[in-house]
Amino acid sequence: MRDSSAVLRRLMRGVLPAAALPAAAFAALALNAAAAPAQAEEVKVGVVLTFSGGAAQFGEQISRGMELYMKEHPEAFGDNTVTLVKRDSKRPGGDIAKNAVQELITREGVDILAGFVFSPNAIASAPLATQGKVPMIIMNAGTAWIPSLSPYIARVSFSMWQTGYPMGQYAAGKLGCKTAAVGYTDYPPGKDSLDAFQMGFEKAGGKLVEAVPMGSPAEVPDFTPFFQRVRDAKPDCFYVFVPSGNHAAAVAKTFADTGMKADGVKLIGPGDITQDTQLQGMGDDAVGLVTMHHYAADYDTPENKAFVKAWKDAYGADSVPDFMAVAGWDGMAAIAHAIKAQDGDVSADGTMEALKGWTFASPRGPIMIDPETRDIVHDENIHEVVKEDGMLKVKVVDTIKQVKDPCKELKVGKCGE
Repeated sequence: MRDSSAVLRRLMRGVLPAAALPAAAFAALALNAAAAPAQAEEVKVGVVLTFSGGAAQFGEQISRGMELYMKEHPEAFGDNTVTLVKRDSKRPGGDIAKNAVQELITREGVDILAGFVFSPNAIASAPLATQGKVPMIIMNAGTAWIPSLSPYIARVSFSMWQTGYPMGQYAAGKLGCKTAAVGYTDYPPGKDSLDAFQMGFEKAGGKLVEAVPMGSPAEVPDFTPFFQRVRDAKPDCFYVFVPSGNHAAAVAKTFADTGMKADGVKLIGPGDITQDTQLQGMGDDAVGLVTMHHYAADYDTPENKAFVKAWKDAYGADSVPDFMAVAGWDGMAAIAHAIKAQDGDVSADGTMEALKGWTFASPRGPIMIDPETRDIVHDENIHEVVKEDGMLKVKVVDTIKQVKDPCKELKVGKCGE
C-alpha cells in the first residue's frame, strides 16, 4: 500500500473491502488521513492498449504520445508522481481487455484507466469503471455511444459520427456527389460510420446506392469482391471506413486495381484511411483521396510543429506521429489537469468534474471535453492527399470548427437513450 489516504480512498470507493481492515484500523486511517498535511501523491494510471499482434502499432503510438507528454510537461502534474501500469488487450474481442481492467482495479488499485484502441474493448470494460468508480479516459475507440455506458468515461479521441456525418454533407454539397456507396468493416465503428455518412449525405440531397460490409477488423480481407460490387453500382463517391494500419494501406491499391479511379469515382472517407504512419506506403494511387479528419502530422501550426519535433527527437527522425499519438498526448494532458485540480487526491467524481469543459491547445487544434456528453469537441478538416517533392502529404482544404458529436446532437439510436 502507499500512504494512509490512498488506502482509505480505495476502501471508500469499494476497491478494497472494508473487512480487509479491523474497525479500529479503519478509524485510525481516517483520522491520520484527515490530520496529515497535504503531500505529493503517486497516481497510478492503468493503460489498456494493443501491444502485440497486428494492432501493436496502435498501442505503441498512443503509449508513446502519453509518455512524450509526461517527458515534455512534468510541471503539468504538480508535485505528484504518475506511474503507468500497462496491460496488453491484444485483440478487439473485449474479453482480454475486460480481464485486464478488472485486474488493474482490484489488484493494482489504479486511480485512472486510459487507452482502449478498439471499441469492443472499451464497451466490455465500461461496467467495471462504474462498479469500481474509476475514471476511464478513451484514447481511440470511436463508437459514438461509448461515453454513455458509464458516468466515469470521458473521450479525448473522436467519434465516427464526427467525421461520417459532416463528410456526407460535404460530399453532397461541395464534392458534387449525387450518388454514393459505402464500404465498411463490420463492427461497431464501421456501422456507426455507415449510419453517420448515410444520414449526412441523404439530408444534403444525396442518394446511397450501395452499402457493403467488408469483413472484420481482425484480419485484412481481400477487398476486391467488395470493391467490384461497388463499381457495379456506379456511384459518384465511394466512402470507405476500415481500421487504420494494414487495412487502410490496402484500400487505395484495390480502388485503383478495380478500375474505379479510372472511372472517375471519388474515393472519400474518414482520416483513418490516410493514417500518417501508412501514408507513404499507399503510393500514387492515394493522390486525390479526400478525407475528413481532426489531425495530420503535416498540420502547419506552432503546437503541431513543436509536437512533431519532440516526437522525432524522442523516437527517431523517420518516426511520425499519427492521430492516435495525438490522442495519447491529449489524454495525458487531460489526466494531468485532473490530477492537479484534485491536488493528487484522485477520485472518479472529482476527475469527471475537473474534465467538464476542459480546454487544451492540442497539436490537432483547440479541443474541449463537452460538459454534457463527456465527449471530445474539435475541428474537423477536409484533407486532400497530394504529392510534393516526391512525398505524399495531407493538404487541408476546408475546416469545420468545433464539431460536437452529431450522434448525440441528433439523438440517434443509442445516443438518444
